[in-house]
Amino acid sequence: MGNAGASLAVSARMSVVAAPSRLRRLLMLARTEIAPLSAFLILALGALGFIELADDMTEADGRAFDQAVLHWLQPTPGHPRGAWWLHEAAADLTSLGGIAVLTLFALAAIGFLLMQRKRLSALLLVLGLAGGVALSEGLKAVFERERPPVAYQAVETLNASFPSGHALLATVFYLTAAVMLARAFPRRRLKIYALCVGATLALLVGLTRVYLGAHWMTDVLAGWCVGAAWAMALWLISHAAERWQRGRGAALQDGLDPDQTSNTR
Repeated sequence: MGNAGASLAVSARMSVVAAPSRLRRLLMLARTEIAPLSAFLILALGALGFIELADDMTEADGRAFDQAVLHWLQPTPGHPRGAWWLHEAAADLTSLGGIAVLTLFALAAIGFLLMQRKRLSALLLVLGLAGGVALSEGLKAVFERERPPVAYQAVETLNASFPSGHALLATVFYLTAAVMLARAFPRRRLKIYALCVGATLALLVGLTRVYLGAHWMTDVLAGWCVGAAWAMALWLISHAAERWQRGRGAALQDGLDPDQTSNTR
């Protein structure tokens, strides 16, 4: 019994001594993996948020919320609050989420990425926009929600209302572009600035859609959710591909076949 008690005491002391080192390892792991974990969290919250909004828009509370926001922004149908220059600014800003403008920006960004030999980033940007268009049109066809009354619409509209295609595509493009720029900047301050600019552009495009009577508020919220989830999914694909390339490059530098190194670990 004495020997057993002494062994337990020694094991307990060793556990106490090892605890700080384990904690440090966990903290280092969390610090290195904070970006993919955050991306997973945003992806999950975006998907859950869209499901909740899709359910709410068919209920009385959701419709009442949309009506209240629209009526507050336009007390008189077709005449949004604010001075004339605010109306003009909203009409200009909302075009930043249009497919023509985004395609132009995307072509410029893709050309730059190809010149920098960042083929994967260029491919993901193409997939991001193409997938965003497919998601937008597909979800609109599924839900077939009507737009706000024509009397409130200060801009022309073409298809169904839910989710907002402008909000979705603007979120996908500007967040993806911001993440690419953030990764290129060495300083954290510049990274944060790039991400804030991308998020601000996506927010402005969505808000102008409601302000101009082109969408209900829940349409825009749903567009932000889907766009953010899709942008994070693309980032995770890029992150995984880069880690695989780094691992393969390290294995080749060691003079070993990557498959052999994976088997020896």
